[in-house]
Amino acid sequence: MRPTIIVGAIAGALVVPGELRAQDWPARPLTMVVPYAAGAGIDVVGRILSPRLAELLRQEVIVENVGGSGGMAGSARVAKAAPDGYTFVLGNTSTHAQNQTLYKIPLYNAAADFAPVVLIADTPQVLVTRQDLPADDLRQFSAYARSNQATMQYGSAGVGSPGHLTCALLNAAIGIDTTHVPYRSATPAMMDLLAGRIAYVCTIAANVIAHFENRTMKPIAILSRDRSPSLPGLASAHEQGLTGFDASTWLAFFLPKGTPAPIVRKLHDATVAAMNTPSMQERLKEIGNDLVAPERRSPEYLQSFVESEIGKWAAPIKAAGIAGQ
Repeated sequence: MRPTIIVGAIAGALVVPGELRAQDWPARPLTMVVPYAAGAGIDVVGRILSPRLAELLRQEVIVENVGGSGGMAGSARVAKAAPDGYTFVLGNTSTHAQNQTLYKIPLYNAAADFAPVVLIADTPQVLVTRQDLPADDLRQFSAYARSNQATMQYGSAGVGSPGHLTCALLNAAIGIDTTHVPYRSATPAMMDLLAGRIAYVCTIAANVIAHFENRTMKPIAILSRDRSPSLPGLASAHEQGLTGFDASTWLAFFLPKGTPAPIVRKLHDATVAAMNTPSMQERLKEIGNDLVAPERRSPEYLQSFVESEIGKWAAPIKAAGIAGQ
């Protein structure tokens, strides 16, 4: 009997701490870091998802806003957190793709310092003009912009913001060189567009849907390859002749590198269950987010996707002369 007892004791000792943590996880509240200020579009998504995740995981999910450095400050906090599954970040195109080229010394390696969990949604960017601009589609806009580029201005939430980079990518694709006017946030840029002081912006659909309904701004194109379920009546840039153009932004969850795979899988499965909840789907659609297809939701897909997105955005950032800040 004694040898059997010894073998059993040894077998029990071989269970590593990470496996024990995974079996018990989650045993206490989780923190979802949103790397932007409260009230931002990404923050709204986090606060929509957190109550449903809490129900599914049977633990509170606390949203913590950690802004700064274009989203890098909050993301870096998660990259350096204990890999125990209790701190994760709601990242996006800026935090996990664009910032890798924008900054000379990023605070982390987006492709290597995180455990990817799940790609959640595409957030389509929209080309929007002031209401009286004499163009109703992308072909007309391109022709008008080429003839008036010396005096045309476009606005964004700041140098290196997703709106700035999207417009820079669009300008390069249609062959124009207009003046960028950076603002402190998206709100003053939208106010100046309403007032006619700038000609156009590239922004997320959630910022402009109400303006389209009120006819105070003019939608020109969804800046992606496909139409958006949020704005099904607006043709994409690809449909309007800009073949293959895609400047969609996206949202995803990331845990710290080294988080045990079973914990990654549990958070992944809970997030997918939340995404499949009809009320969640409707709410996210209302604010301009298109949930990704099931085949794009695996951690493995997200890893390869992030790597490809870093490369995709490097070219327009360098072309805009704002790389290596």
